[in-house]
Amino acid sequence: SLGDMVFISSATASSSASIEFTLGDYKEYKFFFVNMHPQNNGANFQFNCSIDNGANYNVTKTTTLFRAYQNEAGTNTSLAYDTGADLAQSTAYQQIMNGVGNDNDQAGSGYLTLFNPSSTTYVKHFLSTCNATESADYTIQTFYAGYFNDTNDLTNISFKFASGNIDAGTILMYGLN
Repeated sequence: SLGDMVFISSATASSSASIEFTLGDYKEYKFFFVNMHPQNNGANFQFNCSIDNGANYNVTKTTTLFRAYQNEAGTNTSLAYDTGADLAQSTAYQQIMNGVGNDNDQAGSGYLTLFNPSSTTYVKHFLSTCNATESADYTIQTFYAGYFNDTNDLTNISFKFASGNIDAGTILMYGLN
C-alpha cells in the first residue's frame, strides 16, 4: 500500500518559459497546478517527460481526453470526448488545459498523477483533471489519461504553455511510496 504523500518541491512562475522537475524513485507523483496564468491569450497548458535527464522532452505517448464546458452566460454546455486532442504514439507535449485565457480573472488549476516513472519494466501511466477559464469566457473541465510507451525510467518532467510564457502560477510536487 502507498504511504503518506510527501512534499518534494514547488515552483512559482514569473514570466517563466517552463517549469521543470527532476523525478526520483517514488511509486507515484502528484503535481498540483494553482492558478496557472498564461502570457498569451488562449494558450494550452501542457507537459512532457524526459528519459535523458532533461536534455530532451520527447517521450512517446498515447493519450485520450474528455471534457465538460459551460459558457459564462450558462447558454452553451457540453460533455464530450475530443478526438482532436488525442495523441497516438506521439512525442509532442501533451496538453492538459485548453485555451486558458490571460485576462486578470482567468487561470487554470488542477492536478496530474504520474504512476511509477522509475520503472524499467513497464510503460508509465498518467491521468490529469484540470479546470480553466478559457479565453472565450468558458469554464472547461478536462480529463486526460494516457501512458508513456517507454520502459526507460522517466527522469524529468516539464510544464509550459504552448505559446508564450507562464505569466504566473505555482506547481507543487508530491511523492508517494
